[in-house]
Amino acid sequence: MQAFRAINTYQHEAIVSNFSSPTQLVEHSAAELRQMIADKSISPVELLDACIERIEAINPLVNAITATCFDRARAEARAAEQAVLKGGPLGLLHGLPVGVKDLEPTAGLLTTYGSPLFRGHVPAQDIELVARLRRAGGIVAGKTNVPEMGAGANTFNPVWGATGNPFNPNLNAGGSSGGSAAALACDMLPVCTGSDTGGSLRIPAAHCGVVGLRPSPGVVPSSRRLLGWSALSVVGPMGRTVDEACLQLAATAGVHAGDPLSYPLDPMAFLQLPAAELGKLRVAYTTDFGVCDVDTDIRVAFAEKISAMRHLFARCDEVRVELGDVHRCFDVLRTEAFVAGMKEAYEKDPNSLGPNPRANYEMSASMGLVDSVWAQTEQTRILQRFQAVYKDYDLLLTPTTPVSPFPWTMPHARVVQEREQANYYRWLALTYVTTLTTHPSISLPCGTDAKGMPFGLQVVGRFRGDLTLLSAARAMEEAFATHAVLRRPRPDLARLKPAVPPHDSIVTAPPPGNWHEFGSAGDEAISAV
Repeated sequence: MQAFRAINTYQHEAIVSNFSSPTQLVEHSAAELRQMIADKSISPVELLDACIERIEAINPLVNAITATCFDRARAEARAAEQAVLKGGPLGLLHGLPVGVKDLEPTAGLLTTYGSPLFRGHVPAQDIELVARLRRAGGIVAGKTNVPEMGAGANTFNPVWGATGNPFNPNLNAGGSSGGSAAALACDMLPVCTGSDTGGSLRIPAAHCGVVGLRPSPGVVPSSRRLLGWSALSVVGPMGRTVDEACLQLAATAGVHAGDPLSYPLDPMAFLQLPAAELGKLRVAYTTDFGVCDVDTDIRVAFAEKISAMRHLFARCDEVRVELGDVHRCFDVLRTEAFVAGMKEAYEKDPNSLGPNPRANYEMSASMGLVDSVWAQTEQTRILQRFQAVYKDYDLLLTPTTPVSPFPWTMPHARVVQEREQANYYRWLALTYVTTLTTHPSISLPCGTDAKGMPFGLQVVGRFRGDLTLLSAARAMEEAFATHAVLRRPRPDLARLKPAVPPHDSIVTAPPPGNWHEFGSAGDEAISAV
């Protein structure tokens, strides 16, 4: 605010008076904040300071943000302020602070991948995703926490420690985009990035009560994917709302030679979604795809959600989905990706990898070319079989996760529906099933479960039907907002308390409250909050 008064140009006193404190600015949507900047109602400097104030107050309790570059961000915010004053064209994200998932190389900012191997790694260049965010006017403020090497759906690592759930820091925030989801849920930043292989956008969104979209492969280019022709891993947006996810999509989507699956499209189409009439939609639902373990509490909660929303649609029917051997198929394809990314590190020193990355790599020892060919062909068959659902229906609904958030001291859900899980990621089957189909899918906040934790509803669209899916999701979000059972839950930040790990903790990572002791500053542009 001081900068505004000094230049005597922004007449925003009336707007600011509507807030009890400047930090409440961050509770506005990204689109609202972007418009307020364009209208000169607020300055990018004021917004960044509000975000930093929220981060400094809340992040020690949840550990969503890791390395930061606040000094550099403030300089960029001042430049963004001057650009507004000069009246030139502004990017879609002009002046909006951004959190970048710590799997995305970011110039001049510590990028660790959650691994001790990269504790001091400071990239010289931005990866294309980050470069696009910057070109759209986004101001990178810091990195968001991940599991080691992105392996797993519980965000903890030996570099930065664990990320706690904004609704209860003793519980996990999901993963691997857990830091981004927690940061958004706490209104620390209006824009945060994510990526998804087996559910890494959707699961943390479900656990933290925000939106996570896994777009169709190639919509947003992923130039760090070593197996460029594989559709398994994608980059995508998170947001507190569907519109926030769409804003990030519009700023990042489109063809790039770094991702051979990317293709030309109109990014602005994500800001011009056609209106969806829920009353004309034919909706199918399944609790478990016939092959996924799902806890009884989640089954009951899902049934309650379906009962509360089925009147919104033209039809809402339970369906059987015949998919084949999705578990073995995912095992093989996931292992290929980890071998591609970790072969050099493993051959140099297997002990340099944490248990999850190492387990993925070592699974390859029992696999060969025959397995690889089988998995590729089985994935094609899965896609073909999946189309049977869309002969009669427009959307498919499932729970996003089979369990309520569990303590972050548990590396993963070992038992689901009273069944021992085959490996550390088998409990992610509800989301990796749709990964294998390559259909776009989104996790929408949908009330709470029996334990009072956020419940995520996975909505799966038609093949390459991203725009139609987003239109329907936005309409569902609007309808849910007026329903006590379905509306998005919000964490009570005023009641957050530091995590208290049990004495028999399993995870050998520091708790959210102590994470700052374990970070490593790579240069003067980097600091731990």
